[in-house]
Amino acid sequence: MTKETDILIAGGGIAGMTAAAGFAAAGFDVTCVDPDPPVTERDATGADLRSTAFLQPARQFLDEAGLWGRLDAHATPLRVMRIVDAGGTRATTLPSREFDSADLGDQPFGWNLPNWLLRRELSSHLAQAPRVTYRTGVAATGLFSRTGQARVTLSDGSHVTARLVIAADGRNSTLRHAAGIGVRTLRFGQKALAFAVTHPIPHDNVSTEIHLTGGPFTLVPLPDHEGRPSSAVVWMEQGPRAQALHAMDAADFEAEMSARSQHIFGPLTLASNRTIWPIISQVADRLSAQRVALVAEAAHVLPPIGAQGLNMSLTDLRVLRNLAVARPEGLGDSQMLEAYHRARIADIRTRVLGISALNRTSMASLPMLREARALGMTALHDIKPLRQALMRLGLGAT
Repeated sequence: MTKETDILIAGGGIAGMTAAAGFAAAGFDVTCVDPDPPVTERDATGADLRSTAFLQPARQFLDEAGLWGRLDAHATPLRVMRIVDAGGTRATTLPSREFDSADLGDQPFGWNLPNWLLRRELSSHLAQAPRVTYRTGVAATGLFSRTGQARVTLSDGSHVTARLVIAADGRNSTLRHAAGIGVRTLRFGQKALAFAVTHPIPHDNVSTEIHLTGGPFTLVPLPDHEGRPSSAVVWMEQGPRAQALHAMDAADFEAEMSARSQHIFGPLTLASNRTIWPIISQVADRLSAQRVALVAEAAHVLPPIGAQGLNMSLTDLRVLRNLAVARPEGLGDSQMLEAYHRARIADIRTRVLGISALNRTSMASLPMLREARALGMTALHDIKPLRQALMRLGLGAT
C-alpha cells in the first residue's frame, strides 16, 4: 500500500507534532508517523518529565500553527532568569545575577510547560486537525528519493510518497542515516536527571540556574502542585554520580537535591518519577539532502542550558515553513532545501558551540576557572547594553 502526501514527518515528539500542525495550518497535506504512542499522563511509565520553556518567537509560531490556544492556560510565565554561581563542589557563597524580561519589554522571556502535557495537547490537536494523518506505532525505516519526490518505507511494510520528507526522528535519526548525512558528536561524560519538585518558598516566576562543579542544577517554574509551589528540575552531573543519584531512595535523594539547590526555595520534595539521559552536543554535517530536511535533534543536540534546544527546533520549523509558503510549487526541491541549509546552519553551529562552552565552564572545578566564570557572569550582567544584547540573543535573535 502506498499513500501520497505533500509532507511526511518522521518522528512524533514535540518538534514533529508541532511541525505537523504548522505545515497543515499553512495549507499542506501532512502525514506524521512515530513508533511510540505519546505518553500523556504525568505519572505513567515512560512519561517525559522534562519541561519546555517556549521563548517569545516560539510562542508566535505556536500561535500561527493553531496550538497556543490549547497551551496558554497550562503555561507558567518566565519573567526572570537567575544565574547562581555556587563555586566548587561545596558552596560557601552564592553570588547571583538576575536577568529581567522587563529590560526588553512587557512580555516575559517565555512560558514553561511540562513535556508530558505538551504531548497530550499536541496529540489531541493532531487527532482533530484537517489535512493531518497522525499515525503512532509505525516508524520510518527506509528512504528512496528522486528529483520529484521521495518514497519512505514504514515499519508495517507500507510506503508514503511525499514531495518533502522532514526528519524529526531524534539524535539517532534513521532518515538522516538513510540520506547519507553524517554528524559530529561531543560527549561530556555527564548525564541529566529530570523530575518535578514542590517547595515551601514560591518561585515568583523566576527560573534559577545554579552552577556547581559537575554541571548546572536548574529549577524552572511550574503551576502549583497539590497546593504547593512547584518547579521542574534538570540536574546535570558526571555520569557515575548521576547514576548513583537516580538509584537512591526518595528520602536520600530529597536530601541531596535540597543541598544541591542551596535551599534557595527551602527543602525540596520529590513530586514525580525521575528520568535520566546522557548529555551530548551534536551537529549534522548538512541540514538537507534530496527531498529531505533535518530538524530538531536529527539536526542538532545540545546540553539543556538556556532553554535553547526546542526553541532552536521551532526556528528550524519556522524557516522551513516560510520557505514552503513562499514557493509552494517548489516544496521540497533543491532550491528550497539549499536555502533552508544556508539559513540555519551558521546559527546552529554557533549556538551549539556556545552552549557546549558554557557547559564546560559550569563543570569547571579549578579555583581559577571558577573565578573566571564568576567574573564573566558579573560582566555580562552589570553592563546594561551587553546584558540586553545577551538576552536578545538568548531569545533567538541572530
